[in-house]
Amino acid sequence: QVQLVESGGGLVQAGGSLRLSCAASGSAISTRTMGWYRQAPGKQRELVASISKSDTTNYADSVKGRFTISRDYIKNTVYLQMNTVKPEDTAIYYCAAVSRVTGQYAYWGQGTQVTVSS
Repeated sequence: QVQLVESGGGLVQAGGSLRLSCAASGSAISTRTMGWYRQAPGKQRELVASISKSDTTNYADSVKGRFTISRDYIKNTVYLQMNTVKPEDTAIYYCAAVSRVTGQYAYWGQGTQVTVSS
């Protein structure tokens, strides 16, 4: 089992920056692909960024060049650095971990709200 706890959300002005953190327990993040999802009101949850066991990163087109996913193995924490944020980045952001059995995202945090004002 993996427990995930996000933090770092809040209100930020357009063009500003924010860093989200996801503290993991119960399993080492180095053994799993980790991801950040977001869900805006009335929209489906979408994968924003992911980082594989080999540290390969992938990003949604909408955030490429602005967001960076990374992890600290000692702290067992995954980060999402959000730069040059836009009002359309407003959403609840969720940290997720892939199951080693199914290869699908199976573990989720409670989410953290990010609101970008124009």
